[in-house]
Amino acid sequence: MAVSPSLIAEAIRWRRDFHACPELGYQEQETSRRVAELLASFGLQVHSGLAGTGVVATLENGPGPVIGLRADMDALPIAEQSDVDYKSRNPGVMHACGHDGHSAMLLAAAAHLAQTRRFRGTVHFVFQPAEENLGGARKMVEEGLFSRFPMDAIYALHNWPGMPLGQVAIGSGAMMASLDAFEITLTGKSCHAAMPERGADPIVAAAQLIMALQTIPSRRLSPQESTVVSITQISGGEAINVLPDKVVLRGTFRCLNNQVRERVRGLIESYVAAQPQVSDVEGKIAWYPGYPVTTNHPAEAQKVREVATALLGESAVSWNGNPSMASEDFACMLEACPGAYFWIGTDGETASKPLHNAGYDFNDALIPHGVALWTALVEKLLA
Repeated sequence: MAVSPSLIAEAIRWRRDFHACPELGYQEQETSRRVAELLASFGLQVHSGLAGTGVVATLENGPGPVIGLRADMDALPIAEQSDVDYKSRNPGVMHACGHDGHSAMLLAAAAHLAQTRRFRGTVHFVFQPAEENLGGARKMVEEGLFSRFPMDAIYALHNWPGMPLGQVAIGSGAMMASLDAFEITLTGKSCHAAMPERGADPIVAAAQLIMALQTIPSRRLSPQESTVVSITQISGGEAINVLPDKVVLRGTFRCLNNQVRERVRGLIESYVAAQPQVSDVEGKIAWYPGYPVTTNHPAEAQKVREVATALLGESAVSWNGNPSMASEDFACMLEACPGAYFWIGTDGETASKPLHNAGYDFNDALIPHGVALWTALVEKLLA
């Protein structure tokens, strides 16, 4: 049974309401309340409070397999630059990654499935807080997501600018890179800029270290071991004629293989530890571990491929294309439970703005495609 136009129109209204009231990670109080209220109105069993603002709603229809469908709810600390009627009313906060659309599509799928019940088994609808670098997925797992709501598999999607509207990209194995952040402190000896021989210059040491770190992907790893090392912040020095005693570097590295991830971390640590011998400064590093590689389980990825191909046609489904070097905390759920993560294209007649862009807005034309895909996946897997 096709999803009714009236439900799609309602989902668009929900999406725009979420867009107008964006909330940062672990602060999704109003979003969580509204999501729980809607799910209860559909007749689902609603459980709130996992990871603070997370919501899990259960739809049962007899014995059978149990699967989970996940959407993220949080916004970003970005000031929106658009003129839409539903523009963010929270200064400096906006839905720049489409989580408003993800939530609306999953809500509409829940409403449709609760009405039609063309499946046998159980679906857990998981609305996750704090995806944006705050580890909401990990926290939900740690607080018992899969022990309280056992699942045979869990699935998630993300809207993807740069892909045609409604098309799907899915693969077996790595879909998104790991993410780790670090802060390196180089401590030397301050002196007058006219007499550098009397000090130990952490600025020159920082320049050498930055270039050395860039050789890790190009010279220490195979070209097949995709890795990106980025220094994103440099701070040090106050006076124009004084060499400082300290420079701080901050950055990230990303990999598509968790074993390579450990090797890269070890290499960075060895480069920092060698600074007294290389540059006559002391080096220390602090780590801020992020997300592991988002790794699809082969069987579950193949199921998504089959459902999407049956729904859209083979030409509209990309299989085993290039992974993204961006990261996604759904990886933490995939480490704890079989499942798959896929992208769904959002470009209509005009290209969508990039994710995390102040001018981005979720394309409402994607909503019926996302709802149809979620519905088809449930009806196929729980046939």
